[in-house]
Order: sequence, then C-alpha cells, then structure tokens
Amino acid sequence: MIDTYEFSSDPARLDRAAVHHWLSTDAYWAAGRSRETQDRAIAGSLSFGAYDTRTGAQVAYARVVTDRVTWLCDVYVAREARGQGIGTALVTAVRDHLAPYEVRRILLATADAHEVYGKAGFHPLANPGKWMAYGRQ
Repeated sequence: MIDTYEFSSDPARLDRAAVHHWLSTDAYWAAGRSRETQDRAIAGSLSFGAYDTRTGAQVAYARVVTDRVTWLCDVYVAREARGQGIGTALVTAVRDHLAPYEVRRILLATADAHEVYGKAGFHPLANPGKWMAYGRQ
C-alpha cells in the first residue's frame, strides 16, 4: 500500500550507496555510472527518496536537475518495491514540490515507463521537432 511510504527531499536521508547500486547496475540510462559521478549528481541536484515507514528503508529515488524551472531525471524504484504505485507517487511528490516555483515545464525521458509518468500527468511532447540534443541519444 502506498500509505506505508513517506517521500522526502532531505538529502541527509538518502542511502547513497543504495542509490548508486540501483542506478549503476540496474538502470539502463546510468549503467556503469561511478560512485563519484553519482555523488556529484546528488550534490548538484534536488533529490527525493521514498522510504518504507515500517522499516525506514529507502525504496525509491528521484533526482531533479533544476534551477527550479525544469528537468527531472534518475527516477528509480527498487525491484522488490515495484508494482505498488511508488513510482507514480514519487513523481507526483516531485511535481507537487516544484509547483510553488511555477515551473512551466518538467521534462523527462523514458524508454519504458510511459504509463507510470502518464498517471502523474506527464504526456508526450506536443512539438518534439522543436527539441534538439547534443551527445548520446
């Protein structure tokens, strides 16, 4: 049940070792990421954790690279905690946390979680032809 989880943006609560392990070994977009790189990413970002209120264990992570205007990345739910709505709830908590800043657009990219993000109000870009990228696709 989703009510047995708490969401927090307190960086002191993050289980950095677990976050690094999840992303570097089980997330296609961050496979092989070094611990040093992950720690720098956390230090330069707004991070969120989802925590099991019964055990205190961190079960999910989301990172926002932001000037309080845009971008969401590194959303991950531990395999054993999937299928309970935690990913959607975490993304919703991030979205709601950013709402007071009157964020115009929150962007993310996914190869396989469109349904999860759709439940939190995300939708495909109306004009993807406007967007450009540099680097790996």
